Amino acid sequence: MEHVAIQRGDFSLEAGDRWQIHVLLVVPEKASIKLVRAMDELVGAETTSSMAARQGAIAAINSGFFRVAGTYRGEPDGLMVTNGNVMSEPTRGGAAMALTNVGGTKVAFTHVAVKAELKINEKEIIPINGFNRPREVGQVIVFTPEFHRTTLTTPDGIEVLVRKGRVQSLLDGKGSSVIPADGFVISASGTARIALSKLRRGTKVKILAPINATPSLPFVPEVLLGGGPILLAKGEIQTNPDGFNPNSFVNARHPRTAIGVRKDGALVLVTVDGRQPKKSVGMTIPELAVLMLELGCEEAMNLDGGGSTTMVIRNKVINNVSDATGERPVSDALIVIAK
Repeated sequence: MEHVAIQRGDFSLEAGDRWQIHVLLVVPEKASIKLVRAMDELVGAETTSSMAARQGAIAAINSGFFRVAGTYRGEPDGLMVTNGNVMSEPTRGGAAMALTNVGGTKVAFTHVAVKAELKINEKEIIPINGFNRPREVGQVIVFTPEFHRTTLTTPDGIEVLVRKGRVQSLLDGKGSSVIPADGFVISASGTARIALSKLRRGTKVKILAPINATPSLPFVPEVLLGGGPILLAKGEIQTNPDGFNPNSFVNARHPRTAIGVRKDGALVLVTVDGRQPKKSVGMTIPELAVLMLELGCEEAMNLDGGGSTTMVIRNKVINNVSDATGERPVSDALIVIAK
């Protein structure tokens, strides 16, 4: 692993374009990359440095977007798939990073769509609106054991507990059901509750959630993580905003975190500090794409930034985080483990 700190711009003036950039070069033969969730759940937040320390990582960066407040604080705002199981559905344009450590660490970028359904007794189909997130009126949400001990839902709905592929019980008007370790909870409200109310104990229930990646991936991913926009593809700068706001997000300067892949397979982890005029002004998405290209990347994607942007090396935060309160607790991190 190699770390390089870069300063760009004129630091002699009171104001102007200036950047503080940190670059980590990870060689797959010497280290692996792992996704770690805050407190090992899908809700709640933890600092990147804390996740790195408890995993014995030599380095780490923050990774996915997430819900920043409320009961479901820390819930992923975008795709999260582990070993083929959908933990959170895609949002915005579906831009995602694929990761595997099987046969060496490999990373790729794609766009993912998921059409999720419940199959009842091998016949009836009930559409799933989402996974492990707040339930809105008229929606069907599935909560898996990875989420939390309970669903954290309000009592104005119906919840079906499924264990080992069969309905165990129906809880109407209670909320915050305990999620079985060997199953899941289906939660619905409004008109969506009608279909669930017809289920009976012993009914067979199966989750169908095929993952469609465009372009197709060159390996079977252990992890899929939402992000975006995608910055580079086949060495070319990408201009698709991937569902992000062009004015406030894409073309405005913010602190940024990104990950890229060089032609030789080496991984490039980058943070750009921002919102600190005397130190670093941040980058637009087009500026970040140019930076990743200059660093030798063929493929690259933007991750969560702003106050979340953090790089940790050997248990020390090395970038200047932008939040006045210090390092921000986040939902997940990409950590580097020495081989």
